[in-house]
Amino acid sequence: MIRVVLPEHLRRLAHVDGEVRLQIEGPVTQRSVLDAVETTFPMLLGTIRDHDTKRRRPFVRFFACQQDLSHDPPDAPLPAAVATGVEPLLVVGAMAGG
Repeated sequence: MIRVVLPEHLRRLAHVDGEVRLQIEGPVTQRSVLDAVETTFPMLLGTIRDHDTKRRRPFVRFFACQQDLSHDPPDAPLPAAVATGVEPLLVVGAMAGG
């Protein structure tokens, strides 16, 4: 079971409280996790990544195990602690400016 923590505004849009738990078949990657999030919560389509290119939206970051995974390839395996559900994948809405 994969654990995903979404920012507050996306949790409201998806009508969920707390973290999201997803079952992923096959390799656990950013792409497979985000595919599962968008399949489970279709109202989030286009909010985390672009509809057409599937690239991460600006100001959205991914973190896990105290690492910034935002610039990792989408098909790179996520850390084992995320794949086993020990640690969550954090989707963070970044802020610009001061």
